[in-house]
Formats: sequence, structure tokens, C-alpha cells
Amino acid sequence: MKVLVIEDSAEIQEAISLTFELHWPESSVIAASEGSSGIALTESESPDIIILDLGLPDMDGFKVIKEIRNFSDIPVIILTVREEEIDKVRGLELGADDYIVKPFSHMELLARTRAVLRRSHIPELKGTEEPLVTSKLSIDFATRAVMRGDKQIKLTPTEFNLLHYLARNEGKVLTHRALLEKVWGEEYTDSSEYLKVYIQRLRDKLEDDPSDPKILISERGVGYKFVKPLT
Repeated sequence: MKVLVIEDSAEIQEAISLTFELHWPESSVIAASEGSSGIALTESESPDIIILDLGLPDMDGFKVIKEIRNFSDIPVIILTVREEEIDKVRGLELGADDYIVKPFSHMELLARTRAVLRRSHIPELKGTEEPLVTSKLSIDFATRAVMRGDKQIKLTPTEFNLLHYLARNEGKVLTHRALLEKVWGEEYTDSSEYLKVYIQRLRDKLEDDPSDPKILISERGVGYKFVKPLT
């Protein structure tokens, strides 16, 4: 596994490299001290995961995520001193997969890395589930293909996993905690901002009017349910 660290602190770069070297010996770490060089390394090295600081000397880390998402779905973990929820939500909306606030535990970083990689893994096709098909939306659970009308919709692995769990429980209200535990893992059950962001991302891709959803319905204070389009 190849890890790209985009971080201007040589001390933190070294600490992360040592953490992976000691606890994940089959991994290799490459580093960039600026956003522009990190973007270039993402293209040339195709890492398995990116650990990104927001406070870079040449460009804002949010811009780095945006640039990377223009050409790659490589998982990104933000590593930053900014702990305000608005920054966390903005990073997730731009396509980050997780968010860790400095100072951080190196064991937490390893655990979060494993969790992100687990979510981003696309399992082998089993072909055991019947597709959901309507004139407006179709989901092939075996191939993970999603169509909105005659247009194929690109979903990230986490987006698809969330949609899959909701659609397979059609009409049932699934609690925030249940969705977070099923899709993200037990360590994320209190991280409601992840769920809010990903539900909105799915609505933006699947709903006729994301501000008035008819497929992914909120049950205030409880959770969400999937309603199959009738037409």
C-alpha cells in the first residue's frame, strides 16, 4: 500500500512515516510539502490513500482536494488543526473521506486509514441480488451500476454502500446510528455530519429536486428511508 502525505511540517511527515513503518510494514510513504507537488504526485504515483494538511504554504488544502477530485477518487483523510464543524463539513462536501484534528493519536490515524480503505474497497461481484428497476431510477446491486433515467450516475464506494443499505431496506426508517455503523463502522456512530453530507451528495445525484427529495426521505431526529420512485 502506498500512502501520500501532503504536509509542510517535516516533523509530522517523519512521525507519520514512522507510524506506518512500525505498524504497517507492507506500506510505503511518500511526501510532499506543498499542495501543487502533492497534486502532481497523486497523478504520477497513484497512491492508495492521501493524508492531507489544510494549512499548506502555497495553496489551501480545500483547493487541493477539489483539484484531486477533478481526476481521481483516491481516498483522502484531512489532517488539520481546524476543529470547527464547518471546516469538517466543507472538506467532506468537497470529497474528503475522513477528518482528523491535530494533535492526533498515531493509532487513531492507523485505525481511520484502515476504515477508509475498507469503505473504499469494491467487493467482487456476486450476482445474488435482484436489481431495483423503475423508469426513473435503477440500481444493479451486483455490478454497482446506478442509472437515473438513461444516464449512468457515478457514485463513490461509500455513496453506493449507503444507497445500497437504504434501498435494501426500502420503506423502513433506518436510524442515524444504524447507518453510520453499517456504512462507516462502529467508531463513527456519533459522527452525524458524515451522514448528512453523504445523504446530500446522493440527493444531488439522484433526486429531480434535491431540496424536495422524494427518494431519500428524512425522518426528523430519527434517520432516513428510501422510497422507490413509482414512475
